[in-house]
Amino acid sequence: DRMLDGETVFQLYDTFGFPVDLTADMARERGIMIDHAGFEAAMQRQRERARAAGRFKMETGVEYSGRATEFRGYDTLALDDAKVTALYREGTSVPAIAAGEAAVVVLDKTPFYAESGGQVGDAGELVAAGGTFAVSDTQKIQSDVFGHHGALATGRLAVGDKVAAREVLGPHVQQKGSLVDAEKTRFDFSHDAPMTDEQVRRTEAMVNAEILRNEATSARIMKFDDAVKGGAMALFGEKYGDEVRVLDIGSSRELCGGTHVARTGDIGFFKITSQGGVAAGVRRVEATTGEGALAWVQALEDERHFVEGFFQASGDVLKEKLKAEREEKRTLEKELARLKSRLAASQGDDLAAQAVEVKGIRVLAAALDGADAKTLRETLDKLKDKLKSAAIVLGSSEDGRVSLIAGVTADLTAKVKAGELVNFVAQQVGGKGGGRPDMAQAGGNDASKLAGALQSVKGWVEQRL
Repeated sequence: DRMLDGETVFQLYDTFGFPVDLTADMARERGIMIDHAGFEAAMQRQRERARAAGRFKMETGVEYSGRATEFRGYDTLALDDAKVTALYREGTSVPAIAAGEAAVVVLDKTPFYAESGGQVGDAGELVAAGGTFAVSDTQKIQSDVFGHHGALATGRLAVGDKVAAREVLGPHVQQKGSLVDAEKTRFDFSHDAPMTDEQVRRTEAMVNAEILRNEATSARIMKFDDAVKGGAMALFGEKYGDEVRVLDIGSSRELCGGTHVARTGDIGFFKITSQGGVAAGVRRVEATTGEGALAWVQALEDERHFVEGFFQASGDVLKEKLKAEREEKRTLEKELARLKSRLAASQGDDLAAQAVEVKGIRVLAAALDGADAKTLRETLDKLKDKLKSAAIVLGSSEDGRVSLIAGVTADLTAKVKAGELVNFVAQQVGGKGGGRPDMAQAGGNDASKLAGALQSVKGWVEQRL
């Protein structure tokens, strides 16, 4: 049998975007096999090349050949004796930066956590004898080299300068999640239905019970296989090395390189603030802790005080009052609809007398002040019944907007079409519309032209008879 080699199949896929399945189908039709094993080997070589390139290339595209950054953020939020080992401006290595310039600073050691495992990079400042650098974000530029992104606020900063590195937003909200920042934590998980109110409350109760126990957290470096055997959860689906950081917080054990509280009690109060779906079978929970949770509860209390003040009631009395208000609103809406219907009927009687005769049929064009679309329809139906053989246009205006309806009795629709008639009137009041030959609606935005437009109806109908 003839065979298409794996390298060619890989080139079709990698260079030209040709799916392997499609290549196999087309080859099969021509009696040719494809070398699946050779293709997989080529794919593996590509992956290894990409990984090797990633180890030596910074995300910004610049090279770094200095020593690795020593991360000290597990023990402290500030260091007084860090040293600048490299500076980059727009991807280029520079010996120094001046005030106002954006740059990436590399230090020999740092308390700043670089974004990883769902936890965002730390922010803060680097203070040197000659200048202050504001750090807005910390990112890994190689697996063991941290880049402090930001701008020099004052003075001058040079490679070799000694700096004090201080986090401004410390890691006081540290829950496992797909996003962790200073205000909230977000956790995505696989589940086929929304959490019920009862499940949300049970989760909050379990987390707060762990917090109240105020147990010390512990972190150990272990072999990956030993960690998993010991019950550690790998939460993020990331690639893990041979050695991993195993974290025990209360009754949970997981693999995590993030910064964490020293005791569970440091988290403070935990409150789930929202939950929803982000994709098929994936749910998202957002929560807040500590000062953030306090601020959230206080904002909720402000809203409650506003509602209580507005209705002059609280507790069960407020609930009953809200139910009563809703029922009263529904009753009033029904009563208003009945009154409008009765008004339409009486207006129909008055308007019928205003119809004029044109070539043996009745033509009526009139304005109904303050009538809504439903009232216009009901009035039109009554006028058609009353006038028997007629072409009718009714209009109303409110806040400069015009509503129009046209109706033609069945015996006249061969000659006069309601859709064309309403459109003719609508164009004069800055709008357009259409509909069936017997009934059509339209709108416009120039109420000042409504009276003149209605007066032109008689002549338009006359031309079509």
